[in-house]
Amino acid sequence: MVLHGKGAYVAHAETDVYGPGKVLGVDGELRRVRFVYFVATVGVGVLRPADASEEAWVRAWIAERRQRYGDGW
Repeated sequence: MVLHGKGAYVAHAETDVYGPGKVLGVDGELRRVRFVYFVATVGVGVLRPADASEEAWVRAWIAERRQRYGDGW
């Protein structure tokens, strides 16, 4: 089992500055995450599963970007 695998909705466990996000890629212990405020590569140990409201926020944010910019989101 891959902890916080590709497509998982996550949040940073130590700060809320990034906002919640979605895992774009996995490289060993690192995760490439599209947070709502940044894209960042972070260690799996600083991530936690997003709660329902955070996941809804990310889904809505991505849907709005898709509508505005196309399917690259």
